[in-house]
Amino acid sequence: MSVVTRFAPSPTGYLHIGGARTALFNALFAAHHGGTYLVRIEDTDKARSTDDAVKAIHDGLAWLGLEGDRPAIMQSAQEARHREAAATMLDAGTAYRCYLSTEALETIRTEARAIGKPVRSPYRNPDKTPPSDDAPFVVRLRMPDDGETIIDDLVQGRVAVKNETLDDLVMLRSDGTPTYMLAVVVDDHDMGITHVLRGDDHLNNAFRQHHIFAALGWQPPRFGHIPLIHGPDGAKLSKRHGALGVDAYRDMGFLSEAMNNYLCRLGWSHGDDELFSRADAETWFDSDGIGKSPARFDMDKLRSVNAHWLRQLSADALADDILSHTSQKPPATSRGWLIALAPLLAERAHTLDELRASSGWLLHSGAPTPDEAAENILSQEALARLTLFTGFLSHADDTALATTDAFQTAFQAFLAENELKMKDLGLPLRAALTGTKAAPSITDIIVALGKAETVLRIEQICNR
Repeated sequence: MSVVTRFAPSPTGYLHIGGARTALFNALFAAHHGGTYLVRIEDTDKARSTDDAVKAIHDGLAWLGLEGDRPAIMQSAQEARHREAAATMLDAGTAYRCYLSTEALETIRTEARAIGKPVRSPYRNPDKTPPSDDAPFVVRLRMPDDGETIIDDLVQGRVAVKNETLDDLVMLRSDGTPTYMLAVVVDDHDMGITHVLRGDDHLNNAFRQHHIFAALGWQPPRFGHIPLIHGPDGAKLSKRHGALGVDAYRDMGFLSEAMNNYLCRLGWSHGDDELFSRADAETWFDSDGIGKSPARFDMDKLRSVNAHWLRQLSADALADDILSHTSQKPPATSRGWLIALAPLLAERAHTLDELRASSGWLLHSGAPTPDEAAENILSQEALARLTLFTGFLSHADDTALATTDAFQTAFQAFLAENELKMKDLGLPLRAALTGTKAAPSITDIIVALGKAETVLRIEQICNR
């Protein structure tokens, strides 16, 4: 049997961290077994589903490379098929029309809760006649009164519930639209879904969906219910913990490779492996690696994972990203400067945002405005040393700046000749050229900027 999995979000908001992990687990499970991963947008809740949310979900999945192996389908497009399935169950007697008014239903619910019983409509009795020929009705599943429902869960193991605790759930509303419970079963069957990995908040739904599958004579998929993600404090993940849409993480400068890597480790493990590629995950992933305890979201850990993947990017990719996120028109020389120095700046950054912020001094010609720490370094004594250095650099042979090794040799000779140490000039040079104390090696900076730009920046600082 070929494995077919699915991710089926409701378009009522952004693609959040938990949803993204569910999509990833289904994609990895399918890939590991040589199967197919599909996406279905469950938009049957017309009041809450929005076009913006649908777009946000597609954008988030595309960023993570989780769009599906075939084009996504919209659940609402299958409504006629859902009604057809309900009619089949009505004809077979496994479902019935319920004519209870809202008030009567609430009375039955209250009485059922009081004695710890499920809702059972009097209209499940075939002899109960409708109040009138045109009375509105819903279609309910006829749940068994005894026995138990057992699910051999891929994550939770054997789980069971007594059927006497299950309500006769509504499958078609009085306006003829399907409920989630019916739609998901029909769609899973028609899409050939064989395995469903989803949050354990759906475990109770699995027992109910099991009986819809049985009422239609269909084989249900294998379920795997994954513990939800919690915050660092062990509480349910919320916005204060970082439960944002994946688009927010993209906008903060996180990489999709890092997000996939981190999400994969939230509730699944492969030995002690922490940093691995999507290809590795597809090779290793299976349901037996999913834990039974809630995973804890840790922003610091995510930043650390992202820092690793940031350092894997090529100099060209880093330069392209920085240049694409600037509102100013940088000089033509900026790209060369970035290719030389962005990988060094990336060593100190955790996100693309941090890298972009630290590289602003490479997006213009001339001296940057020093920050407070850099300004404190630029004393009159320091400026005098900088002036001395510009004289040396202006007359230096071009070969002295051809490589970092060549410049390092020439620079050391200059320091020795003027009885200076690196600490006497290194920090002032960094402050003048970059506007900050935190920057790569001054040797790398000067070689990347070149003689003319280095002299220009120092002279502008000294002549303020």
